[in-house]
Amino acid sequence: MTDRTPLSPKTPGWLDWYQNPSRPTFRLPPGAVDAHCHVFGPQADFAFAPERRYTPCDAGKEELFALRDHLGVARNVIVQATCHGADNSAMVDAVRASEGRARGIATVRPDVGESELRELDAAGVRGVRFNFVRRLVDASPQDDLRLIAKKIAPLGWHIVLYFESADLPDLEDFFTSLPTALVVDHMGRPDVTRPVDGPEFSRFLRFVENNDVWVKVTCPERLSVTGPAALDGERRPYTDVVPFGRRIVDEFPNRVLWGTDWPHPNLTDHMPDDGLLVDYLPQVAVTAEQRHKLLVDNPMHLYWPGEAA
Repeated sequence: MTDRTPLSPKTPGWLDWYQNPSRPTFRLPPGAVDAHCHVFGPQADFAFAPERRYTPCDAGKEELFALRDHLGVARNVIVQATCHGADNSAMVDAVRASEGRARGIATVRPDVGESELRELDAAGVRGVRFNFVRRLVDASPQDDLRLIAKKIAPLGWHIVLYFESADLPDLEDFFTSLPTALVVDHMGRPDVTRPVDGPEFSRFLRFVENNDVWVKVTCPERLSVTGPAALDGERRPYTDVVPFGRRIVDEFPNRVLWGTDWPHPNLTDHMPDDGLLVDYLPQVAVTAEQRHKLLVDNPMHLYWPGEAA
């Protein structure tokens, strides 16, 4: 019997994902896609990256697929978690285990080879993520990211961008120089204490309008200041975030996506009930047509083109 590397303890204060989520009152349309979720390990099978900024709980593919079925989701897009660095093994394992019901977003380094990219593509990966949130990554050198973008463009992949709204003025020129479609996580993390028609959010909307950009209207639990939280049966949570999500859905109905963000890495205030997060959706997508585009048509077009939902 060989010795195994001892498992690392969770980051102090880490909030585990919500156990026994409620059954949503809002019924997702058939074919709905959770276009932003993650897997963590399990650590015994898929080691966390030595350079990680946090050590999470285990949250593997079995738990993700159980949540998928509980919520009434048909498919998932699994985004590489920063705790795994550029080792995409856990994410790829989950995508392969889904039997075609998941796609993946990878993290790769500038020296990634064509053979590795083609293996990831065959496994179901359809994009890479560039992270500009300073508390999660040490640096995002733009020359390295340009090289990665050049390598993935022939595959038809897109780039997922994670940044905070205050940093958009410094990053916009770089983003618009990239040779692929762009997908923005969590509405570009707007400051929801500022006006929805104010200059900061208006700049973000014009960035979307003028480029090949898709937007995830996700993670109100990360953006909300006044709540209420998606807990204790609250079916209209995070009302301070609603105007921002609704504005994006109204302006760009064909370029919006939604996801749970399960298992909700790095939350510090509370861990939301994922069933109640589903019940948040009708607040931002108020018509059946908007909801079908957000949950079915748009993610299918981006991740399963040519397939029927």
